[in-house]
Amino acid sequence: MIKIGLTGGIGTGKSTVAKGFEKLGIPVYYADDKAKAIMQQNPEVKRQITNLLGPQAYQDNRLNVSYISGIVFENPNMLKKLEAIVHPAVREDFLEWTRQQHAPYVIVENAILHKSGMDKLVDCILVVTADLEKRLERLKKRDKKSKEQLLNIIKQQDNEAELLKKSDFVIENNDNEVDLYKKISKIDSKVKNMLKKG
Repeated sequence: MIKIGLTGGIGTGKSTVAKGFEKLGIPVYYADDKAKAIMQQNPEVKRQITNLLGPQAYQDNRLNVSYISGIVFENPNMLKKLEAIVHPAVREDFLEWTRQQHAPYVIVENAILHKSGMDKLVDCILVVTADLEKRLERLKKRDKKSKEQLLNIIKQQDNEAELLKKSDFVIENNDNEVDLYKKISKIDSKVKNMLKKG
């Protein structure tokens, strides 16, 4: 079974691409959603986070996202320590999830594929790109932030040129959904051909 890492900057439309693959019957592991679920439900991870950030990290047994964000965004060292707890748990969960799938290939959608170490677990990498204006247009609809704030977030993320160097497949997501779906189908066919050739 081939494992594909799906990544790209904020606003490029990674989730839309992932959903396109799901329509083709390909299982997708959404790393960000899984990370939140693990932080919320995994007893060992909860214990380590509580030890690191204090009992306020959980409020009424729920992950206290605003409290945790307030600490880690002001303290890069604390963010690294939190990532050292969460990333290995997510990687382990992904491998366990993969073992339960019966599709020809699977996809892990992850904005921080390389930073989280998940790039080491996949066989190839698909990067989603989009023009800056298109990204800003999408983000304005989704987030209530100013153009300056959004540009700042984009700047802080993975360098797109670096991502492209490490990619095996690229989808430019500037078109309508029909054209995007054609691009997804093309990659699906390529991957299935790779599998046939062994």
